[in-house]
Amino acid sequence: MTESAYTLSLNELIKQFSTLPGIGTKTAERLAMHILNCNNDEAIALSAAINNVKSRTSRCKTCFNLAESDTCAICSDTKRDSSVICIVEQPRDLICLEKTGQCNWLYHVLGGRIAPLEGIEPDHLTINALLKRLRTGTVKEVVMATNPNIEGDGTALYIGSLIRPMGIDITRLGRGLSTGSSIEYASGSSLADAINLRQQLP
Repeated sequence: MTESAYTLSLNELIKQFSTLPGIGTKTAERLAMHILNCNNDEAIALSAAINNVKSRTSRCKTCFNLAESDTCAICSDTKRDSSVICIVEQPRDLICLEKTGQCNWLYHVLGGRIAPLEGIEPDHLTINALLKRLRTGTVKEVVMATNPNIEGDGTALYIGSLIRPMGIDITRLGRGLSTGSSIEYASGSSLADAINLRQQLP
């Protein structure tokens, strides 16, 4: 069916779906047609969910994870081991690690990785906030869980050089993760191995 066969509003919905990661034109058309054909309650529920996630979701003021208040659920959990902080690039990496059931530590979300060729410098990340957390003296180990690629390794080494003078143990996820991969796409078993086999950062 050609674009001209759709209504203006349907074309706009297809266009918006097409902007989503991994959604091509055909999938966008199927999603749009599903919305058109579902009952009003379903469509309104989807619209409300999108509105809620945009209006209610912010960043934890402590670790920069996703939150709906000043502090995320993980930072608020008093049963967590506050002497260990795991550093990740993005909230989705945190979520993947949590799904393994192997983590009882706290986190710090950098908001990316150092990538000078893309214009991403250390000051663009939450590194200064991390150092402030570590200066409290309660943290005994920092686990580097940046992605095992050139940028992720470089970011881990840079942060490690700032932390080392503090006398805090610095470990890196074990190479259950293949070089060049992303935590987001690793299997649960690979992540569990990487967590349990973490090593001292060089």
